Amino acid sequence: MMTSHKQINRFFLLMTGPFLGLLIAMLISGTSLHVQQKPVPFTVNTDIPATAAAISGQLDQAEEAAQTTISSIKKTAELYNKTTSTMSKIVQSSQKAAKRPETIYNNKITSRLGSPYKTVESDRIRLELFTVNPGTYQGYAMKVKLKSPDAMRMTLGKDKLGSSETTLAAAKRYGAVAGINAGGFADSKKGRFPLSTTVLDGKYLGGFEPSYKDLFFVGLNKSGKLIGGKFSTQEELDRLHPDFGASFVPVLLKNGQKKQIPDKWKTSPLRAPRTVIGNYKDDQLLIIVVDGYNENGGSGATLEELQTRLYKLGVQDAYNLDGGGSTSLVVNGQIVNHPSDGQLRPVPTHFLFFK
Repeated sequence: MMTSHKQINRFFLLMTGPFLGLLIAMLISGTSLHVQQKPVPFTVNTDIPATAAAISGQLDQAEEAAQTTISSIKKTAELYNKTTSTMSKIVQSSQKAAKRPETIYNNKITSRLGSPYKTVESDRIRLELFTVNPGTYQGYAMKVKLKSPDAMRMTLGKDKLGSSETTLAAAKRYGAVAGINAGGFADSKKGRFPLSTTVLDGKYLGGFEPSYKDLFFVGLNKSGKLIGGKFSTQEELDRLHPDFGASFVPVLLKNGQKKQIPDKWKTSPLRAPRTVIGNYKDDQLLIIVVDGYNENGGSGATLEELQTRLYKLGVQDAYNLDGGGSTSLVVNGQIVNHPSDGQLRPVPTHFLFFK
């Protein structure tokens, strides 16, 4: 239903009527309507200047303290830098002093070998080649400083027990900077097998075999130190923590002293191409490889000659490796020695060196 304008106006008039009546009554009676307002006096806070001055003083003190702290930090930093520089010089001096005996000892070794005609060095290895020519035989000496235990390892021919390959082929296949033949071997219809106790990557290939007759074991332990000798039980060898190694005959030096060479090996053969390995007091290795025309005993070196040579060079422990046509020395992909067979012989084990 629609509401008209007149009805709306009548509604609001009725609603405001009482208020209009009250206003008229107040006017007639003379009652005045006013609002009482109490004045609030304005007062100035006299503490503001003092507070501001106090804050300003505190800021000045804070700035002074900050400047003092900054100055102290600068002096501390300068003192720290000076101390660090001094300590660095002390460390460098100590390192030089610590290396001095090693340098002196190495110079002593090198002076006995002569001047190297080839040197290979990296952060893992230092390898120096010398000629050996005392008049009765001709050969090569390779002094090796293993800066890292993994700079030397032993490999199997073609990585398979019973297989064989030349040292040159093994070195190329593994990317080795140098290599020599290792232990002896025995041939059978099934292949060419390492002689007696052989360890590769810390594991015994074919099991442990107690030393018998003149056989010995030689290799490196897990710290990269030369170990070797005769062992009647596996526990004896295990105590040295062998990482790899092979077997042959005989031991030449032990703890800087000559070992008795069995008569059989003194004359059978008398002279021959040879490969021997030994170590110095500082754990450097010395390998001597001797040339010979054949294995008939008429050329090359005797074991007694090499034993005496190693003894005079200050070698501590020394071991004879497989010789004759097996004797091999390769460096930088080249055959250094003169194989008696006219070419390198495939053998089952090799000692390789890595840059």
